[in-house]
Amino acid sequence: MTEFSTRAIHAGQEPDGPTGAVIPPLYLTSTYVQDGIGGLRGGYEYSRSGNPTRDSLQTLLADLDGGVAAYSFSSGLAGEDALLRAYLEPGARIVMGNDVYGGTHRLANRLHVPWGIELVTVEMSDPDRVRAALADSPAKTVLWVETPTNPLMKIADIETLAAIGHEAGALVVVDNTFASPALQQPIALGADVVVYSTTKYLGGHSDVVGGAVVLRDAELAEKVAFVQFGGGAISSPFDAWLTIRGIKTLSVRMQRHSTNAQTVAEALLAHPAVEHVYYPGLPEHPGHDVAAKQMRGFGGMLSVALAGGAEAAKRFAESTELFALAESLGGVESLIGYPSEMTHASVKGTELAVPENVVRLSVGIEDVGDLVADVQQALER
Repeated sequence: MTEFSTRAIHAGQEPDGPTGAVIPPLYLTSTYVQDGIGGLRGGYEYSRSGNPTRDSLQTLLADLDGGVAAYSFSSGLAGEDALLRAYLEPGARIVMGNDVYGGTHRLANRLHVPWGIELVTVEMSDPDRVRAALADSPAKTVLWVETPTNPLMKIADIETLAAIGHEAGALVVVDNTFASPALQQPIALGADVVVYSTTKYLGGHSDVVGGAVVLRDAELAEKVAFVQFGGGAISSPFDAWLTIRGIKTLSVRMQRHSTNAQTVAEALLAHPAVEHVYYPGLPEHPGHDVAAKQMRGFGGMLSVALAGGAEAAKRFAESTELFALAESLGGVESLIGYPSEMTHASVKGTELAVPENVVRLSVGIEDVGDLVADVQQALER
């Protein structure tokens, strides 16, 4: 088998047959001419049900994560919703970490709980608590693992949790958005499904919104495929093409994101205005050893708690110059955000509420000296 970086460039990307173009064509079409009624060319009839550019992306995603199939969606949440609708039924249970992306919790709590789904949140870094949360599970149970978590960078042991989940009869899902398949391979560690916001590191350039679901089981994959078709939350051909282009440089970008974030984390750790740095690459991080075992690098995301409380955190987030104050993450440019009132506003007042003195940084691939200087001058302000 070829190595990851090679597959990221070539899987699903055969040169165009008629012309020899190295980059496969972008199929900007809504429909396809048929050779008589039912005479489909290559199985294509309408671009909601199938498009060659989207198929190329899905082949690539399945290859990179070692799945039997992958499906791309118009957003990460659309992909998560399709998976949950494909698998769950009223009376089912979702066991989810207590530090997940606020939008994921909102999706489960506001859209699926009213449909008759039980939602339980638990500390995923504690296997005993996870085992207890799965006790007496209904026939349809999802163990939803996010690692590293958003935004407190908690680490869950995927291999251990997959074994616990399967013992309880649960479907084990891993949100691998922060790590990307370049740094972490959940299916190889025992997960059943991997989900992504492809908006983030897979796209990598802050110019496309998308999501993906990668599955190891063909039967469940068929159900997700039907929800993708029947619900219609597909990625457009151009969005799929942009994501493919981003993935080609994923491996080298993740290396640079990781080394830059490590340097920024160490610089923040040494500053007197900082109360705590959340980054799994730091030896003192409680999940460092597990992250080192299951990841190829520690990624480009980190969070920092300011000693001066909420007001200091807000001033810091508004004082950087290279780190742009914005939602999202995972692009080549560095971003900074205040989770309590931005990405995680929907979970304020719940056990998932983010401490108000915490700021989240998405460390880009700029010159790391410039990034360190930027956070230092912002802290001085």
